[in-house]
Amino acid sequence: MRAICHGSSKPAESVSDRMAPSAGRPITTAMVLAAGRGTRMRPITDRIPKPLVSIGGRAMIDHALDRLADAGIGTAVVNVHHLADQIEAHLEARSRPRILISDERDALLETGGGIKRALPLLGPSPFLVLNSDSLWIEGPRSNICRLLTCWDEDRMDILLLLAAVATSLGYDGRGDFAMSPDGLLRRREAREVVPFVYAGVAVMKPELFEDAPAGAFSLNRLFDRAIAARRLFGLRLDGEWLHVGTPEAIAAAEARIGASTL
Repeated sequence: MRAICHGSSKPAESVSDRMAPSAGRPITTAMVLAAGRGTRMRPITDRIPKPLVSIGGRAMIDHALDRLADAGIGTAVVNVHHLADQIEAHLEARSRPRILISDERDALLETGGGIKRALPLLGPSPFLVLNSDSLWIEGPRSNICRLLTCWDEDRMDILLLLAAVATSLGYDGRGDFAMSPDGLLRRREAREVVPFVYAGVAVMKPELFEDAPAGAFSLNRLFDRAIAARRLFGLRLDGEWLHVGTPEAIAAAEARIGASTL
């Protein structure tokens, strides 16, 4: 029961928050991607894994896990590789959500390969995927709850949370996706500027990984396959996305979080 996810909000600028989700398998599990080396955050990440870098007084991975717990997600599978012992020790202090570790100490498997290894822990139903450094200032309603409400298993293979390029802190790229009024996504073309960037949160079906390659591969491979099948959709983040990719971005993110609580 995820009572906190019920209720109404203003319509999203993609898949409508008022859409009645299709009857489908319950989503109770999330994959939190925490195995990366965080090379752009060096020299900090030479001694501390990026998920444990503190923003606003809390480790980035705790921001992500707190959002999952608040949305009623019972289990989070966390993959580890770089400075894995530190992440495992940190997570021992948590009681919500329940934490399961997917160990990648033997080989860094990238985003897609990491999820494929963790499938036995994730179970047979669709699941959430979060980058452990996904950070945003929430709007009136939980964005994870909005994703769960708008997920339609009959129409979608993947549903991405997207941030508006124009209002995101610390992002200066050309965007990742263009989105039609019904939420269907396409990639940015060469030399094109598009309105939305992937915010590092998604709902995915486990069936997508059945014929995925062994070893390391990127989730972009599955995104592109879903685009080709017209089954990749997006939901615009209600709030402000904070892109914390470098040491210099930490102070700006902390200042924005501090201002949002005044």
